[in-house]
Order: sequence, then C-alpha cells, then structure tokens
Amino acid sequence: MKKLILSMVLIGATTLAFGQKKVIKEAEKGFKSGNLESALAAINAASTNPETSGDPATFLLKAQIETKIFGTDSSNTAETVQKGFTALETFKKTFEMAGGNKNAGVGKLVYEDELVGVPINLRPFSIITLKNVAYDKAIERYTDDDLELAYEFFNMAGEIDYTDTLSHYNAGFLANELGKFEDAKRHFGYLFEVPEYNKINAYYTMVQILSTEEKNPEAAYELITKAKKEYPTDKILAEYEIQLLLQLNKMDEAMSQINEALANDPNNTGLLLRSGYLKEQAGDLEGALVDYKKSVEVDPKFFEGNYYTGALMLESSRKILNELNALSDEEWEKQSQAMGKKADELYKQSVPYFTKAVEIRPDNTDIMIILFQVHSRLKNTAEADALNKKISAVLGANWQDN
Repeated sequence: MKKLILSMVLIGATTLAFGQKKVIKEAEKGFKSGNLESALAAINAASTNPETSGDPATFLLKAQIETKIFGTDSSNTAETVQKGFTALETFKKTFEMAGGNKNAGVGKLVYEDELVGVPINLRPFSIITLKNVAYDKAIERYTDDDLELAYEFFNMAGEIDYTDTLSHYNAGFLANELGKFEDAKRHFGYLFEVPEYNKINAYYTMVQILSTEEKNPEAAYELITKAKKEYPTDKILAEYEIQLLLQLNKMDEAMSQINEALANDPNNTGLLLRSGYLKEQAGDLEGALVDYKKSVEVDPKFFEGNYYTGALMLESSRKILNELNALSDEEWEKQSQAMGKKADELYKQSVPYFTKAVEIRPDNTDIMIILFQVHSRLKNTAEADALNKKISAVLGANWQDN
C-alpha cells in the first residue's frame, strides 16, 4: 500500500512538472510565432508556479517576451515606455537569479550582443536588444518633435547601459531643453565617468545649468576647474571661467585669467570687453577705453564694444564736469573753458559708437535716447530731431515726459 501511495505521488509530481514544462513550451511557441499575449499569459503562470519560478531561464523568457511586446508597440506612448521598463526589471531579476555573471549560463544570455540590422528572427532579444529598440524609438519620437517621449526612451537606453555615451548625451541634452535639470545633471554625470569620452559639450551645458538655472556659481566654478584639467586649451571654458570669477567677485583672478586668455587669443572681442570692464571697475578708465576700442576695431559690428566705448566716454565726460562743478568760483573761472571743451570732445567722440550701436540694433530705444541726449547737448539739431521722430514712433510723442 505504501508503495502504491508513493507511486501515485511520483506520478502526480511528474505530471505536474510535465504540465509546467508544457506551459513554458506554449510561451516559447507564442514568443516565436508572434502570439505575444498568449505567450505572456503562459510565462506569467510559469513564473508564479513553484516548479518553475526558481529557474532563471523562466524569467529570461519572460523578459524576452516583454521586450518583443515593447518592440512591436509602434504607438510609442508613455504606456510603451512603461512596457520597456517592465522588461528591464525582469532582465535585472533574471540576471540576479543567474548569479550576476555575464560570462556564463543565463547571465550571459541576458547580455547577449546582437549585430546591427539583423532580421527579427535572429535577434537575441536580450537586454541589449531592449536598449537598441529603446534608442530607435527615441529617434522616431525626436524626428516627430515629441521631445518628452524622445527623452523617456533615451533615458531608458541609458538606464540599461550607463556607459552608452550617445544615449546619455541625447538624454541630457533633451532633459536640459525640457527644463528637467536634475535629469540632465544625472545623465551628464554618467558621461563624466567615461575616461575616453569627449565630454566638452557636456561640461558647457552643466556649467550653464549650475550657474544660470540653479544660481550656483561656486559649483559651476568647481566644475570648470575640473574641466580645464582635461581641456586646458579650450577657449570657451576659459571664457566661462572668467564669467564665473566675475560673478564670484574674484577680480584679480579674473584679470589674470583674461590676460592669459588674451595672450592666446588677442582678437577675442568677448575677452577684450571683459578686460576693459575689469579695468574700468578698478578705476583705469584709459586702459578700459583702449580695450573697448580694440574690440570694435576687431569687429565693427560688435554691439557691446560700441556701446561700452560710447558709455565710457560719457562717463569720463561726466567725471570732468563733476570735477569742474566742485571747484571754487575762482578756479571754475580759470578751468571751465578747457574742462568744458574736453568734456564736449568726449561727447563728440561717443557719437559714432552710439550711432553704430543703433544701426546694429535699430529697435533699441534705450540707445536711441542716449544718442538723442548726446546730439542735444552738442546742439546737433537735425540729428536730434531725426532721433526724436524715431523714438516717438515707438514710445509716443510724449516719451520725454516719461
């Protein structure tokens, strides 16, 4: 009797195991034929049955089915993204169950590589397949100007492979465009960990995020210091460094960096402008004027150079007139003619610079008003009237009252 009972138990166990193997066979068949919903239902049953739920091969097949479902979903919506992440989690569980070994057994199959452009029946449907499909979907969404979902698919590809520099750069770029600054920093952070990758553009964007979006010039300057060790001759990094030093009020260091940068790039209008600005702040108005003028000589259409040159001339004229007004009556009588003439000469010299600035930015009424005031002081009636008409057309006839 005991033997009979034992035989019945064995028969029952064999039947149960056979039944579960049959379910897996059904899942495999559906996976290969494209009957994916049936395949998923079968593999879900197998993945919860005690006889097959402990086998990593069961979950590998589940991940492969989920990857194929993800790939065949051409709608590429947020729901599609979720399908992809579901497959990713199943691959992660499979790999953990397989002992975390990429070089043998099921773990090796999880990370099996695939050749680009192979027919669908020859794809391994590994985690690498999942990454490639996610990347293709990202490109499809980006081409259709759906930046939100393009980001989500690039993000998925990057989450699968932290060393996939192309996916992380694209994800970081789109995250920044979409205002997802923490996500952008995360993706660029992965790039900074890849030694051989040319990460210069990632540095540019990260510095802008830290300094402009997060108002954290200290962190931006720290990153610039790191970046310059990798790219010591990069001119854009040098300019960013100077900007940050100015933001941090480190004037001496900024001037030192500007001089070093100008030695390598003497006709850089931006550097000349900053050099002039620092000299002006330090009280060296003559030195500042030399730099401002040179920036315009290099590029006559450089708006800031023209504006700063004219503005500094007016500032110098104002200082002369203030000095004149501070004199005693006796000294004023002696000095007024010469000092007044010098002040007026500076006004005259500013005219071509402000005129050029107006030509460059014809809609800038602020510059027009300055030029109007200069012509009015110099009693250039025709020029002042012409400017008054232009300004009135934009700000109204009573603009001077405001």
